[in-house]
Amino acid sequence: MKLRLALVKVRRMFAAATTCAAIATAVAPNFQRTTAYAGDAKPSGKQIYAKQCVRCHGAAGAGTDECKRALAGDKSIAQLARLIAKTMPEDDPGTCVGDDAKNVAAYIYDSFYSKDAQARNTPPRIEPARLTVRQYQNSVADLVESFRGEAHWDAQRGLKGEYFKSRDFRGDRRVLARVDPEIKFDFGVGSPDPKLEAQRFAIRWEGAILAPETGDHEIIVHTEHAVSVWVNDRKKPLIDAVVKSGNDHVHTATIRLLAGRVYPIRIEFSKAKQGVDDSKDKKKKPPPNVKASIRLEWKPPGRTAEVIPSHNLTPKWFPESYVVSTPFPPDDRSVGYERGTSISKAWEQAVTDAAIETADYVAAHLRDLSNVPDDAKDRADKLRGFALKLAERAFRRPLDDEQKARYIDRQFKQAKELDVAVKRVVMIVLTSPRFLYRELVGGDDAWNVAARLAFELWDSLPDNALREAAAAGKLATREQVAQQAERMSTDLRTRSKMREFLFQWLRVERNPDTTKNPKLFPGFDPNLVSDLRTSLDLGLEDLVWSDASDFRRLLLSNEYFLNGRLAAFYGVKLPADAPFQKVKLDPDARSGVLAHPYLLANFAYTAASSPIHRGVFIVRSLLGRTLRPPPEAVAPLAPDLHPSLTTRQRVTLQTSPAACVTCHGTINPLGFGLEHFDAVGRYRLLENGKPIDASGTYERPSGEVEKYDGARALAKILAASDETSSAFVEQLFHNLVKQPVRAYGPRAGESLRAGFVSSNANLRKLIVEIAVLAARNERDTKLAGKIPPADKAGPGG
Repeated sequence: MKLRLALVKVRRMFAAATTCAAIATAVAPNFQRTTAYAGDAKPSGKQIYAKQCVRCHGAAGAGTDECKRALAGDKSIAQLARLIAKTMPEDDPGTCVGDDAKNVAAYIYDSFYSKDAQARNTPPRIEPARLTVRQYQNSVADLVESFRGEAHWDAQRGLKGEYFKSRDFRGDRRVLARVDPEIKFDFGVGSPDPKLEAQRFAIRWEGAILAPETGDHEIIVHTEHAVSVWVNDRKKPLIDAVVKSGNDHVHTATIRLLAGRVYPIRIEFSKAKQGVDDSKDKKKKPPPNVKASIRLEWKPPGRTAEVIPSHNLTPKWFPESYVVSTPFPPDDRSVGYERGTSISKAWEQAVTDAAIETADYVAAHLRDLSNVPDDAKDRADKLRGFALKLAERAFRRPLDDEQKARYIDRQFKQAKELDVAVKRVVMIVLTSPRFLYRELVGGDDAWNVAARLAFELWDSLPDNALREAAAAGKLATREQVAQQAERMSTDLRTRSKMREFLFQWLRVERNPDTTKNPKLFPGFDPNLVSDLRTSLDLGLEDLVWSDASDFRRLLLSNEYFLNGRLAAFYGVKLPADAPFQKVKLDPDARSGVLAHPYLLANFAYTAASSPIHRGVFIVRSLLGRTLRPPPEAVAPLAPDLHPSLTTRQRVTLQTSPAACVTCHGTINPLGFGLEHFDAVGRYRLLENGKPIDASGTYERPSGEVEKYDGARALAKILAASDETSSAFVEQLFHNLVKQPVRAYGPRAGESLRAGFVSSNANLRKLIVEIAVLAARNERDTKLAGKIPPADKAGPGG
């Protein structure tokens, strides 16, 4: 390997020797290198590139077979010029400086490096796409649920509780009805109410539960008495512990749920007169008092067990929801967001298996879904009508006569039984390209506008209101589409999709490993980490969906959601059993998501902070810049090798070589601003007895350098930066639309950003504006200023 590298270096040196600059350097070391071009005292950037750069980067900047170094990125011309002067050519750095560096930087930038140049050379386009895994799961769920009626999440939280003065649940035995925020009761030897006998009563809680994550949720009930729990199935209990045996007081079961969707739940609990002798012998001693308690918990994916919180419960009725369990291969995320672009045998098999699974479910619930009795005289005609509605909702548009004959009539004709015919329709519909792929027909007609809106905001199918608008021609104007988008933006599915994006933007979407050294950080255990994730979740929900939905508050607010356990660990005064509540922290210490302990712990090592990880997060997520992978993996310097150094000093020492400066010259000055926070996100003033140095610099694309000191000062710079808002707008667009923003015109991203800024950075208005632009397929339009100013806005903190 070393011999091969040496030969490559020799070839490069030989090639370099053929350039006029290299020859001049060899024969006349004191000659001015930057003007060593025969017959040309002031070479153009194109000439310099041809002489010194093309051998490695290729004529079009795409790299060569020998040196795969494509020229593309997000540095400004000034930044490129400085980089070239320091590091290029690779085999003889320092031979292209001054005006030559500036000229070649400008040529590279304008020819193929900048985003505008890339879009000009290879124009982005709206790519054909299949449904992503999330879109498939949600679409199938909404397709089935559309036949069960609609319910809407409102402000009321908790579950409806009915209390009975017997062990059964007869209406005439009910003595009390109320809404209980959580199911967490210890009745002791008494009863919930004076009207209830202490040794014999029953309680039924009903309502619905909102799933925070997609995946398996473990439901846990703690009680000494009889209990049954139904989740998303009104007939078959998920937990059935009516008949108790032994001393087992904990009952568990697992159910798969989809994030952002609401599922019906019912709990029936009863306390018996244990040990009571009902004979007429009055001389016998009364039975001993028996204690009673019940606690309803869950364990969402990647989390620890907790009492199901009130913000995930509602006393309202919700219909059952279908959850497909067939596993799918993961979607491509190579460009930073999920795309349905790759087709594999595994994906095709998953589609087939999921269609069969769904067909079986529809057949098993056919009477409920179709509302057609088994003995109805016109059952065949009504089931045909049901099948037609199902196909049209799945395909996002009405069927023509040929399609009706193929997808409906043929299946009913070939099947001997009506139930089998419906199953055939479901399977052929869910395996059809008209369901699996988007926009095969129709162009920009109303049905495609409706489908785009639904997928952009919900990752799912249009609902009844959107279908009616399309059928009535009420999606023809921008105002009509915006009206629908605003209505849809309040839906739980939009909130769930926005939550998923924010967790991706913050790089914590997959429950990252935040394990820490228990000797250095006692108490930082899985329960605390789970609380931290909940804290971040609640904070994002509050910041995005409040009246002042201001993006800048994500970076500047000093309000965090804490419970008693988090407060004790991070030095905040709250009762030990305090539920999650909004707490204002020191604004000089904490500033928005940058200083949230969950992120700080994630971007840190097990025993020490990591300015590099934190800097990379800021560069990539907040500023939207690209970073090349390091040439080789390098382990961080262990603290015990340099016990007298601070983390900042160790990082500076390790990244000082010239090969590291290209990237770390950007990463380190940003990551150092968070050094006041240790590996678990606790604020500190000293490390190894030395004062923390949290000063740093932010270099704007223009080349202007701005100094700061500490997280608050850094957050203010980022919140006011056009680079930050541009990166956020572009990343949100890609997540919602699943297409490159430049496919809608070279100025689409900048126009959206300008409108975003003019609206006081209102996040909810930005979501609507992106959805309207993409749903209408607008190209090269000047959208700046079309987002009206928010009623309430302004930086938080």
